[in-house]
Amino acid sequence: MASGPALPDSLVLEIFLHLPHDAVLIAGLTCHQWLAVSRDEFLWRELFYSYYRIPRSVPRHPAAVSWYREFKRLFDCIPCVEVQTLREHHDQVLHLAFSHRGHRFSSCSKDCTVKLWDTERPDGDIALVHSSSMRQFNWGYTQFSQFNADDSLLLVSGVYLGPHQSSSGEIAVISLENYTLLSRVRNKPYDVFGCWLNEAHLISGNLHWIGNMTSCSVLWLNKAFQVWIRDTVNVVKRLFKIQNMNASTIRTVMVAHCRRHDSPDLLLDYEAQSRARAERERGGQCHQPLLFDLGDSEQEEEEEDGDEQEDGEEEEAGEAGRAYPRPTHAAHSLRLGHMIQGQRSTTERERELESRVAEFMGKTRTSRPDSSLLTPSPSGEAEEKTYLLFTTGSLTYSPHQIGIKRIRPDQMTTCGPVLGEERSSDEFFDSLDHVIDIHGHIIGMGLSPDHRYLYVNSRAWPAGCVISDPMSPPPIAEEIDLHVIDLKSLREERRSLRAHRAFTPNDECFFIFLDVSRDFVASGAEDKHGYIWDRHYNICLARLQHDDVVNSVAFSPADQELLLSASDDSTIKVWRSPRMVRLARAPPRPAPTRRLLSWLLEKRNADAAAAASTADLNGKP
Repeated sequence: MASGPALPDSLVLEIFLHLPHDAVLIAGLTCHQWLAVSRDEFLWRELFYSYYRIPRSVPRHPAAVSWYREFKRLFDCIPCVEVQTLREHHDQVLHLAFSHRGHRFSSCSKDCTVKLWDTERPDGDIALVHSSSMRQFNWGYTQFSQFNADDSLLLVSGVYLGPHQSSSGEIAVISLENYTLLSRVRNKPYDVFGCWLNEAHLISGNLHWIGNMTSCSVLWLNKAFQVWIRDTVNVVKRLFKIQNMNASTIRTVMVAHCRRHDSPDLLLDYEAQSRARAERERGGQCHQPLLFDLGDSEQEEEEEDGDEQEDGEEEEAGEAGRAYPRPTHAAHSLRLGHMIQGQRSTTERERELESRVAEFMGKTRTSRPDSSLLTPSPSGEAEEKTYLLFTTGSLTYSPHQIGIKRIRPDQMTTCGPVLGEERSSDEFFDSLDHVIDIHGHIIGMGLSPDHRYLYVNSRAWPAGCVISDPMSPPPIAEEIDLHVIDLKSLREERRSLRAHRAFTPNDECFFIFLDVSRDFVASGAEDKHGYIWDRHYNICLARLQHDDVVNSVAFSPADQELLLSASDDSTIKVWRSPRMVRLARAPPRPAPTRRLLSWLLEKRNADAAAAASTADLNGKP
């Protein structure tokens, strides 16, 4: 039967524009003409914007080579297919962390163990390689872990059960060569978590109460190997001493090494952002991050840090507490019961007097902030800067601000002066170099791979709320906002992502760990799901289901198409992209045609040579 005349390409394109993407791909298999039209760039541009519901003001990712491949990347390369469930933990799994190579990852749990897993098995499955229990050191549970830069050491943070059931924190360093415990460092409050500064040094915290509403956080630099070598090399050195107002404390410390500020891995400057800036210039009510200058230092005698540590231990011994059901209960980690009791027994006038005294000390006894944060280097080149990032607050005990403190090169080792001897006698506190207010309760933070962008989970306060009592913060939203902060400009650069939810009230709010890969950002949530967004297009791409709260997610740094999620349901789920699952299940490919043809020719020649030899032996011509 003779075929009729072919439809014009323009008509075929118009038809394809009204079909879903999968129907277009199937139709493209009909003939060469339809195949060519089914790969048309204009067609896939329209399909891309309509399917993912992306504003047309958002341009295509600068690294994308075609609209068709960009559609395929978002559709086929998201780690959203569950391929394995790990059930070796026997209680809530709280945190996951990959090694920098991606060949191992660690997990922390309420069962008080830290486990190490292998991701490079030949069969593609993930297997447990080591488990360490911390109960022998009087820990309540493990809550956080982090590999050092060369993946030779593992930092493990947990809750330490002290006298009278008091709960402080402790950090352990484990060798990954033979799984031996190298050192233990006290960490207070426990939701400081701790972090590596470099391969051999880690940062911990301590907390000293000055009054009912005022405290002092001391951040310490510790050697991973707590062995005294010689008099000029210390095992511990004080980094910063920062005053806390209104019952707030420093928590969730992390280090950002901003090396590649001039080559970001995320494009932010598109039209939506330009319009937001224009609205701010016209006097709109858009949120602008705040900078708090705590003033100069003039005079004050600095107390001995050894005495401070003793006082802190006495406080801890007398602290009434319990084994907390979750890490980072904001009010619990601040001894909320103690402060509420103090609030009841303290008149409003006394509290106001304490606040004024603390404010005066902050203004007159605090060193100057580092003015070089926003100042470009004299050579005009991108200077490598190291920032200490943490959550804090100035209005209430709930963490609502990101504090930033620059770490100078001479501060990255325990050599040199100790216990603040390099400071003048009238500088009692260190200032914060920069503060960004999130206007809500911060419940998670994560850095992009290039350390330029900080992603922050928060639960917003009501618009226009006024805080009159620091012990009664505003109610927080059930929706979790995901903010993006550019550490080059030190300001928030993106509108908030909102797809995941949390339900606990302010005084029970806990930490939900998030993670960032080259193209994606993922977070857990209290609605029993993990979520994945595309960093460039600002859209939610996948929901990862569990049977309980999802506490932590982690991308493999070696392959962002591998994602892990940890939950209160005591499981770790392994997620891979549809593309990787399809490749793993595909049968082995046959030999390529060219190789097969060469093999056939060689076989034919060999057969001909064998036949000729046989003929010669038989005496045939």
